[in-house]
Amino acid sequence: MEKAIKNFLSQESAGGILLLAAVILAMLFANSPLAPFYQNLLDVDMQWRLGNLDLNKPILLWINDGLMAVFFLLIGLEVKRELLEGALSSPSKAALPTIAAIGGIIVPSVFYLWFNYGTEAQIGWAIPAATDIAFALGVLAALGSRIPVALKVFLLALAIIDDLGVIVIIALFYSADLSTVSLIVASLAIAGLFAVNRARIASLGPYMILGTILWIAVLKSGVHATLAGVILAFMIPLRIEGQRSPALRLEHAIHPWSTFFILPVFAFANAGVSVSGATQAIFEPVTLGIVVALFFGKPIGVMLFSFLAVKLRLAQLPEGVNWNALAGVAVLCGIGFTMSMFISSLAFTANSFDMATGLHYGTEARLGILAGSALAVILGYLWLHKVYPNDHKTVSVDGDSVKTENNNA
Repeated sequence: MEKAIKNFLSQESAGGILLLAAVILAMLFANSPLAPFYQNLLDVDMQWRLGNLDLNKPILLWINDGLMAVFFLLIGLEVKRELLEGALSSPSKAALPTIAAIGGIIVPSVFYLWFNYGTEAQIGWAIPAATDIAFALGVLAALGSRIPVALKVFLLALAIIDDLGVIVIIALFYSADLSTVSLIVASLAIAGLFAVNRARIASLGPYMILGTILWIAVLKSGVHATLAGVILAFMIPLRIEGQRSPALRLEHAIHPWSTFFILPVFAFANAGVSVSGATQAIFEPVTLGIVVALFFGKPIGVMLFSFLAVKLRLAQLPEGVNWNALAGVAVLCGIGFTMSMFISSLAFTANSFDMATGLHYGTEARLGILAGSALAVILGYLWLHKVYPNDHKTVSVDGDSVKTENNNA
């Protein structure tokens, strides 16, 4: 299990660098003479048709509805594994990251509503609720081996629960008008997946066929298509006696594609924001609300709920981690890039314009996400760099203080 966690962290860290490169490339395209080409590329229609079934969407929506469904499948597989065998497999292990994640969802959402309640833009309240695990782990990787494994596992568990909470929010608050026929088809596909699961079938083929039917049905139903990935993940068995784990095989197969292709492509397609109106937009309620929610609301929520959980003896700090170190990770939780961008695309439709600036609410939201996440990266890195200096290593913990010794001694 420890080796699996290290491999996961290593891969996510490398993915964080690639994500950053994709963001920079998208910003360069959007703020250069290539901007029309960039936008036209995302608007190109792609069609898949089989009889009366017609899927015709621009490339941007194929990315956000299709590729991201695979990403959500991976998230679902990771959540299931952690719940059954990993960092969330017992109440004592799951208590602190679960409570911290709840605080990290509630408080930044309240901060956003503080700026936007009663306006058309209040629908974006969940944008700052998510943590981008790839970027956050990338920052920890930049700090090297001085960061305790327990702190990395805490961040990993918190981000996974965070993602699960956001998935529930999407299902409840960001679904369109529902199609009864499509929901019936989706229900039949789920029933089929359940039957295959109960039959303990190890082959991934039946799951993938039924999962594809489920994705199409959910796509047509009005519920966001990415949720099909999560449902499929929970229907794939983690362990079958005498067989290699189907869930782990699929997770290992998808993970490199998600890290090195799906998320960078998503970032490139969604992070291209023109900065021509940034000076004006940064002080608008949507942008400012997201910046404040990510940079202040997220760490306040994580720390406040963690403190209450420990003081009420509902949870305890991870071994070798003190409050100062936990605060640094709480700041990193303000990196909301991938899921925040995704929720922004769901919250603000093509007709969602800010009358005060003339900018699309989605543009203001993306500016806020980029600014708030960048501030969280900088402060989180500096904070943890001070807690764990280059020339020291952690050797023991006494209460809330970390004792260190010089590596050069």
